[in-house]
Amino acid sequence: MNHSDRQLVTVKKCAELTGLSENAIRQYLKKGQWRFGIHWFKSANNKIFICMSATNLWMQGKEA
Repeated sequence: MNHSDRQLVTVKKCAELTGLSENAIRQYLKKGQWRFGIHWFKSANNKIFICMSATNLWMQGKEA
């Protein structure tokens, strides 16, 4: 997966798209189930963005 394949969305938008709660998403981040630099990123202003292509693969039980 290269950089152009990444659709980055906010935690709120990820929740809307996946049906997961925002709290569940934040727990995946906190517990390290979604890995920084693969499943999620932080912007310069510390806002969290979720990589939808990587998290979709994770939800299917596949490697990102």
